[in-house]
Amino acid sequence: MEANDTKMVVLFDGVCNLCSSSVQFILKRDKKQQFLFGSLQGAYGQATLLKYHLPTDQLNSFMLLEGEKLYTHSSGALRMLKHLGGGWQILYAFIIVPKFIRDGVYNWIARNRYKWFGKQESCWLPKPEWKARFLD
Repeated sequence: MEANDTKMVVLFDGVCNLCSSSVQFILKRDKKQQFLFGSLQGAYGQATLLKYHLPTDQLNSFMLLEGEKLYTHSSGALRMLKHLGGGWQILYAFIIVPKFIRDGVYNWIARNRYKWFGKQESCWLPKPEWKARFLD
């Protein structure tokens, strides 16, 4: 499957339990089915990292691709919540917090996510009914 202009793409660390739980959280609440998903380790994720001149071996960011604009770290997570609906968009108000503070907190969690939430040996596999929403 390929991304298109009407869908937003969430890129995530496919072996991280916190990241996989976050994807499941989005899937269960994305009533408009506006998000597609790809692991940063997969072909689509790696190609996106290369396209935006980002390191392909540093997989510690939640990313949201909206059209041609890539949002990373706290900005990606907050923009995703803005589009998710169901009241979650109210959390987008945290965008007013200076980026260095938001990303400082984000990076602290990212550095400790494997220790706190664990790690899989391979990428998480979605339920069959969600499979069509994944890019690779």
